[in-house]
Amino acid sequence: MAWGQSVIRLAARPRGFHLVTDEIVRGLPPIANIVTGLLQLFLQHTSASLCLNENADPDVRADLERWARHAVPDGAPFFVHDAEGPDDMPAHVKAALFGTALTIPLRAGRLALGTWQGIWLGEHRDQGGPRTVVATVMGG
Repeated sequence: MAWGQSVIRLAARPRGFHLVTDEIVRGLPPIANIVTGLLQLFLQHTSASLCLNENADPDVRADLERWARHAVPDGAPFFVHDAEGPDDMPAHVKAALFGTALTIPLRAGRLALGTWQGIWLGEHRDQGGPRTVVATVMGG
């Protein structure tokens, strides 16, 4: 069984949900020779998230961002933690809701994603900056 790990630095993005599948794949340890395996992705941040969803229609990403802003509004009076501004605590809540880790099967040297699935970065801050993902590949 082969193991490999890399650290992927995602470019800074504005608030919203962004398709990052290609950026993740470019940063992976070599997977071409893996017949069967797993990719584990871990986002090292508390104010952004990773998830799998629609990879074709950008309206889905925009709709989910609108829903997230409505469900967890910036500056809500019930939040106390606002050390970095009104989007601070809402970003933490969204990261907890959407999650910061993914496990994706590998098959025949590729990610075994469904036809319409892609890896999304949820940027929940107005000024989030670059984001770091630890990618661990296991397989043989």
